[in-house]
Amino acid sequence: MNTPRQDARPGRGQKRALVVAGVAGVVALVWGLASRTATVAALAERADDASVPRVQVIAPKPGPARRELSLPGALNAWYEAPIYAQVSGYVKMWDKDYGAAVKTGDLLATIDTPTLDAEYAAAKANLAVAQARYKLAAVTAKRWASLSGTQAVSQQEVDVQAANAEAERAQVEAASQNVARYAAQEAFKRVVAPFDGVVTSRQTDIGDYVNAAGGDVGNRGAASELFTVADVHALRVFVHVPQDDAGLIRPGLTATLRLPQDPDHTYEAKFMTTAQAVGPQTRTVTTEFSVDNPDHKLWPGSYVQVMLSVPSDPDILVLPEQALLFRSNGMQVAVLGADDRVHLKNVSLGLNLGKTVQIVGGLGRNDRVINNPSAGLLEGERVKPVTPVAGYNDEAPKIVEQPSEPPARSGSGIVEPAGGPSPEDREPK
Repeated sequence: MNTPRQDARPGRGQKRALVVAGVAGVVALVWGLASRTATVAALAERADDASVPRVQVIAPKPGPARRELSLPGALNAWYEAPIYAQVSGYVKMWDKDYGAAVKTGDLLATIDTPTLDAEYAAAKANLAVAQARYKLAAVTAKRWASLSGTQAVSQQEVDVQAANAEAERAQVEAASQNVARYAAQEAFKRVVAPFDGVVTSRQTDIGDYVNAAGGDVGNRGAASELFTVADVHALRVFVHVPQDDAGLIRPGLTATLRLPQDPDHTYEAKFMTTAQAVGPQTRTVTTEFSVDNPDHKLWPGSYVQVMLSVPSDPDILVLPEQALLFRSNGMQVAVLGADDRVHLKNVSLGLNLGKTVQIVGGLGRNDRVINNPSAGLLEGERVKPVTPVAGYNDEAPKIVEQPSEPPARSGSGIVEPAGGPSPEDREPK
């Protein structure tokens, strides 16, 4: 019995399924290629954008109406006197030590002078001898004068005796002056303070040998003062003002002083005088101020910071120092044009104000200046400005743009946009 033969050719349903599958594959391939092309283009655009340097843009600012000039200064005593010995001898006793407050005439030290004492005694003895001789000569001259006019003595002999008496009188005067000289030297045995003040130095001790007008010679014969006395009721402040600012120093100017060990406490100093000459070595002008010191908190020799508030021209523009470019062509700044391309401008600088510097020429008020530019920045280079942070002193601009999410890679190796295609896009139509 013959069975019917089955047809091996596919039916219509199978053909339709194969066609649909082929079309779906082609659509998926075309979509993948298109997506890959778009992603590559987006990546290229992002890479090109990332290659453009980001810069922080600032605007020039008007300068302050007044500026603070901070300079180092030194405090000196109102008066200061080194005290030397006026007689030679040995220090018998010192009465004032470092930091002692003294009044005019207060005893500082006593000097033992045996040689001077002996010379003083001899001078007084010589005076007594001269006085005795003068008395004898005066009596003799008087007697010879009484015989004048008689035939007993000649007039010449009378005149000789009178001259002898005058000579002896002169000897008495000389001896008296010699005694006074030694008496004055005897007074120098007492070393006293020349004015009211403070003993700031004592360079002697009991038993030291001191030389007349030479101080202590106990150390290999080197002379030095015995004491130093300083008047500190007020102090002199010496400041070396740079030549550029010397024209701002004038009568009526006041200064604020601050000590490094007490920065919270300030003192006011008044202008006294200026040297009116520039030092050839330092190119500065020596300027003197005075400051009252009633409580003696300020000490001579101290270092102080002197702050001067001086007028400034607000019409002069200022920029932060980090906006400047030091090039072979001179001082320059980098400004942005309307097309966001770099243009280098030569500028002229004025005074350095600390964190900022005056720009006296070459820059306009409306110029967009690149802050902290790279040393390799070129003329005409394209850059991208970013939002600047507050203040002039940031070392680098802070990018405020949020980076986009990086593209994802599908399991098939095809680069897809971030987040991947939607389920509807994955399913072929």
